[in-house]
Amino acid sequence: MLSFHREGYKIIVFTFLIVLSGILLSERLIELYWFQKVIQTILLFFLIIVLQFFRNPKRVTEIIDTHIRAPVDGKVVVVEEVEEPEYFKGKRLQVSIFMSPINVHVTRYALNGTVKYSKYHPGKYLVAWHPKASTENERTTIVVENKVFGEVLYRQIAGALAKRIVNYAEEGEEVIQGSDAGFIKFGSRVDIFLPLNTKLTVKIGDKVKGGVQVIAEK
Repeated sequence: MLSFHREGYKIIVFTFLIVLSGILLSERLIELYWFQKVIQTILLFFLIIVLQFFRNPKRVTEIIDTHIRAPVDGKVVVVEEVEEPEYFKGKRLQVSIFMSPINVHVTRYALNGTVKYSKYHPGKYLVAWHPKASTENERTTIVVENKVFGEVLYRQIAGALAKRIVNYAEEGEEVIQGSDAGFIKFGSRVDIFLPLNTKLTVKIGDKVKGGVQVIAEK
């Protein structure tokens, strides 16, 4: 059964009412049949776009502590060793996943553990693939401590279109791999920062599915 994320309920209802009103008004005000149908088709297409954006497909996650799963749907665009300046203040292995507007935009916890850090940062809206997006864009930083991997950081990053990040992680909370961690509206990316000795199972260009695909293991 098709389901939608709670962050989209108000927008879906509002869009449905606008589209319904537009269809009814076109029936009354537009005399040209073909033009009437063009307007109605455009309105229905807009509704479909909104519905697909907020879809929340049910995912069955096999919970394994030695696995880290993709937190979002999208494409791996970065795999590199970097300096993480906010929390670790040291070198980490970064994996970045870019979400296009047609991807599912639910963020899921990549691993089991305890939330040690959760912070929102206002910022810019550079395109999500910009090198400075991770440190200058609007973003949230979350650290989950896991008994196998230790502390793992993930960062939700707003992009040129994404104007709202929703983060459910609260410090001290116990979280479950694959469960709902938040939402990013209208396309962006998520960065994951792993210990340097982590074995990756993905490479640049791979397409991943949130809560399902294993991106790293021990």
